[in-house]
Order: sequence, then C-alpha cells, then structure tokens
Amino acid sequence: MNIDVIFLFSYALLGIFAGILAGMLGVGGGLIIVPVLIWLFHLQGFEYEVISHAAIGTSLASIITTSISSAGAHHRHGAVIWKVAGQLTAGLFLGGLLGAWVASDLNTRILQLVFGLFAIIVGLQMFFRAQVISRRVLPSWPGMNAVGAVIGAVSGIVGIGGGSMTVPYLTWHNVSMRQAVATSSACGLPIAVAGFLGFMATGWGNPAMPDYSWGYIYLPALISVAVLSVLFAPVGAKLAHSVPVGLLKRFFAVLLIVVGIKLTGVF
Repeated sequence: MNIDVIFLFSYALLGIFAGILAGMLGVGGGLIIVPVLIWLFHLQGFEYEVISHAAIGTSLASIITTSISSAGAHHRHGAVIWKVAGQLTAGLFLGGLLGAWVASDLNTRILQLVFGLFAIIVGLQMFFRAQVISRRVLPSWPGMNAVGAVIGAVSGIVGIGGGSMTVPYLTWHNVSMRQAVATSSACGLPIAVAGFLGFMATGWGNPAMPDYSWGYIYLPALISVAVLSVLFAPVGAKLAHSVPVGLLKRFFAVLLIVVGIKLTGVF
C-alpha cells in the first residue's frame, strides 16, 4: 500500500490536535486518536478486519512518548506520587497485556462498539463533571495491583492511557486532583508499553496489515502522532490559561458522546 501525502499530513494534524487538547484539557490522547485513526485507516483502504486493531495498537504506542513527556513535566512540579504509581505499575502492565490479547480476538465491529460505549460514558462523566468525594484510604500493594490490572485491561482494549479511570479512582481515595492527574500521567507508561508489545506480537505477520507495520502498529501514523502530540502539548497547556477550559471540556464531552454513538451504530 502506497502512503499518500495527504494521509501523512492528516496524521500530523491529528498529532497536533491531540497534543493541544491533551495539554489544554488534560484528556487522554487515545480518546481522540482512536476514532480519528479508525476513520483515516478506512479512507486509506485498510482491510476492514484490522482497522480497529491498528487504530488501538497505534494509539497505545503513541502514548509512550506523551506519557513520558507529561510525567516528566508533572515531576518537575513535584506532583507525581511515585509510590502510588509504583504500586499500580505491575497490575497496569499485566492488565495492558491482557487487554491487547483480548482485543486481538475481537472483531473490528465489536472493538468499535466497546470503544463507542466507553467514549459515551467518559463524555457523560466529563459533561456533568461527575466526582465522588470520599475519605477512603488507598488499599495495600495487592489491592493496588488488582485495581491496576482492571484499569490496564480496559485501557488495553480501547487504546487509552487509563487517565479517565485512574484519576477518579485516586481522587475517590482522598488524593488531590492535581496529584491524581500527575500520577495518572506516569501510570499511562506501563499501559502504553504493554499495549505496544501486545498489539505488535498478536498482529505480527498478519497479511491484512499494510506495509510499514509492526504487527498492529502502523508506523507512519505512530511517528507522526507521537512526535507532534509531544511538541504541541505545551501549547495546549499555555492556552489553558487564556481560554474558557470549562466550556471547552463540555464541548469535547459532547463530541465524545457523538463519536461514541456513531461508533456504536445507534444512528
């Protein structure tokens, strides 16, 4: 399959858009990247049976660089609780591998349905700003790993860094929002690495994947999205101080709900 310049340009635009939104709103890149890649891969002529797998695998791989960049920025401000991130890491990694393996056995339509439902749930949560106030204490190491495994598995299936689950879980356990977001950014790395390895391994040698692929990871899209999203995330962070972020979050929530409904095929 030849790579049309227009698609390379589109991947670059996606990386810019994902980076700015992530920096401005603190949303995970996968919620933006996955549905757009599904659409672009369809236009590019990918085999239908691998479109969702390639979109999710490529999204997870791109989160490796954004997670490192984001976690580093939060660490410089002293906001990452590394002990908590460490307690979650093993579970997140194993869960991410499990999620990639489960996703490899699901067909494209089912994967789109799962992602669509997840996007609707996150969109509703974001729109209504659902938060649970609690004074619970974080569980011990075994409990944290069990929680990490669940978050990692779901994230591995839908192609996200897990922030939409990790942040509410930590705030529910009396972690401040600032520290929860920062710690969640570090937790995205084991999920992304596990997803990258899992989708690369399960898709290796699949004849339906186009040239320039490592398993279900499509390299031209990965490189463009990963590089440009990291470069433009600081732009979004600066814009967050000069634009009405609350209004933008609600707009993005509505967009997620619409995308989710579209992917589930309700309309």
